[in-house]
Amino acid sequence: MKLYTTISSFQEALDAERAKGFKIGFVPTMGALHEGHLSLVDNAAAMADIVVVSIFVNPNQFNDPTDLVNYPRTLDSDIELLDTRQCDYLFYPSVSEVYPFPDTRHFEFGFLESVMEGEFRPGHFNGVAQVVSRLFEIVSPDMAFFGQKDFQQLAIIKDLVRRLNLPVRIIPCDIVREKDGLAMSSRNKLLLPEHRASAPLIYRTLLEAQKLSCSKSVQQVKAYVISTINSNSLLKIEYFDIVDDLTLSSVDTWNQPGIKVGCIALYAGKIRLIDNILFNVNQQ
Repeated sequence: MKLYTTISSFQEALDAERAKGFKIGFVPTMGALHEGHLSLVDNAAAMADIVVVSIFVNPNQFNDPTDLVNYPRTLDSDIELLDTRQCDYLFYPSVSEVYPFPDTRHFEFGFLESVMEGEFRPGHFNGVAQVVSRLFEIVSPDMAFFGQKDFQQLAIIKDLVRRLNLPVRIIPCDIVREKDGLAMSSRNKLLLPEHRASAPLIYRTLLEAQKLSCSKSVQQVKAYVISTINSNSLLKIEYFDIVDDLTLSSVDTWNQPGIKVGCIALYAGKIRLIDNILFNVNQQ
């Protein structure tokens, strides 16, 4: 694995790979890597000739300055993990390298950015769009791999690629979970022991909600999830909604066409966690 910190030398190396006819798979990350990230790397290795991983903590997508300061940075252990996988290039730029000038671009995603994460994290998706489009510009990948844990972000990125007509294929990858069901996240490292012990309730509740969808209404399932999570004094729900997987619009009944997704955000102490689950039911 080769490590680059500057755009010019990094692009020169990738251009040489492209000249050989190699396809480039890209996994953008903010570091603090775990098995979830490594699963993206494995997917990239299975589909592309060259695997590129970036580690860049993007300041533009943090609406809480404290969250940015506290975000875990673990470069040495990240490199050790990537060395266990087929990662050909690691791009680890500084903020000034990615943003030599302030990025003043403003992206409009309409309804996709107005609900759920967009409602509670104003400006977040604009920062995501800025950095993802910038990294795509730098890397020029054939494919880019994203985890489905950030379901709404994935919808935004697909829309970004469509709007900008970018020649990159977005590959969604399954959520990777701890043995107790907690969705893997870099933020899990920040959980206090008592909050970490309570966090598996999230997935257990979502699984039960999935079962209840066969006999209960959408409104009843939503009420169940909210009341169950909030019944634990160490967890505080921010939102739970069941939405159409393409439009992200709230669904009222199970017999609406298409796949439904239950999306949740909550606080375990001071740490914000998100998760989701699919409801592939159509009741008559």
